[in-house]
Amino acid sequence: MRMSHAAASAAPMIFVFVWSTGFIGAKYGLPYIEPFTFLVLRMALVVLLHLLIVWLARVPWPDASETKHSVVAGLLVHGLYLGGVFVAISQGVPAGISALIPGLQPILTSTIANRWLGEKVGTLQWAGLALGLVGVVLVLHDRTLVGSGSLLGWCASFISLVGIALGTLYQKRHGGNIDWRSGNLVQYAAACALFAVCALVFETGVIHWTGQLVFALAWLVLVMSLGAVWLMYWLIRRSAAAGFASLFYLVPVVTALFAYLLFDERLDPLSIGGMVVCAIGVVMVNRGAASRVPPVVTGD
Repeated sequence: MRMSHAAASAAPMIFVFVWSTGFIGAKYGLPYIEPFTFLVLRMALVVLLHLLIVWLARVPWPDASETKHSVVAGLLVHGLYLGGVFVAISQGVPAGISALIPGLQPILTSTIANRWLGEKVGTLQWAGLALGLVGVVLVLHDRTLVGSGSLLGWCASFISLVGIALGTLYQKRHGGNIDWRSGNLVQYAAACALFAVCALVFETGVIHWTGQLVFALAWLVLVMSLGAVWLMYWLIRRSAAAGFASLFYLVPVVTALFAYLLFDERLDPLSIGGMVVCAIGVVMVNRGAASRVPPVVTGD
């Protein structure tokens, strides 16, 4: 019993640590492979492993309508979000910033949820939105930081934000009754198909196999796409960890710390302060929405 309580208490921080490494894993492997080709390999391996899991667990397969909804959610959550993050990092956007921008998802979600889901946006949420935007301005004040990424990279980073925001809303509205194992299988398969098309159209397909690339690929498949997602659902099911969603706001800071230690990516004090301001703004938005709709978290 004590071990179970200790595990439930430690799991949220372990999750934040592991989730943050997803951005680092992308940066670690991308020097040796193009982003969409990297994602095709990752998604293909994840799909094979999920097929095995669904078969062994005899998980019910989604019907035609549920499959359609899973495909759309997968294209948004995994396709636009992951695709945007990987392209952004490959184009020089710092890993910490590539985590920060999609981390603003609750702010964007709150501004459109009242139209799509009939939710009202309260005063606290609007205040959080304004504070989050101030934080972004502070983070991006450094011209050296902004110049480190290409225009394509910055556009991709904001596309990742749109993808995770719309995907979360779509999943909340249409995916609540779908078994997460078979639903995720469909989502990953749809994303894999999208990445394959993008890789064929935009990339050369050249892969420089190195120990770093193999390690990054294995980490992203086994630890992120399987381990982190399973831990996420384990946390969601336990009331003791019901407030863990707010820990997502630590992900950009932890990612920036990893990026500094491993890649010497540096942020000046004002940019670091801006990340803290963004986190406070997102927490305000989340708390303002908590009394209306339970938080929904999507997997990487």
